[in-house]
Amino acid sequence: MKLSTLKAALTQCTEIRFILPNGSFVSPHFHVTEVGRISKHFIDCGGIERTEQTINFQLFEAEDFDHRLSAEKLLSIIQLSENKIGLPDSEIEVEYQEGTIAKYGLDFNGANFLLTEKRTACLAEDQCGIPKKKVELKTIGSANSSCTPGSGCC
Repeated sequence: MKLSTLKAALTQCTEIRFILPNGSFVSPHFHVTEVGRISKHFIDCGGIERTEQTINFQLFEAEDFDHRLSAEKLLSIIQLSENKIGLPDSEIEVEYQEGTIAKYGLDFNGANFLLTEKRTACLAEDQCGIPKKKVELKTIGSANSSCTPGSGCC
């Protein structure tokens, strides 16, 4: 989700709720302790120079159980961040403390914000030697499939 999409979604919210990939909710007394712009300049394993820019939100739970962040307050924090550090309309990553700091993508289902799983990937598969996984056609489909070689279905 890009920053502009988040801001539009916040105007539809009466309360802010985040749902983790496992379906559980982030505690309603969370704080947004950081809003930042992260620039990454790197070389991938194929030797290609790359840059990425993301917006980072850090969610934190303290012992102040009566705390509730309103959509209006989060919008004002975002606006202040845009004015002070020049946030671009980039993709948002959300940091949240689990066993260690976990990073998530962000989506919105019309009522709640969804923290989505992020995965690592090789950006230069064609150059770094990762073997392509070969699949035999006879293994595609389930054993109960009525479309098998010689069945006349195709």
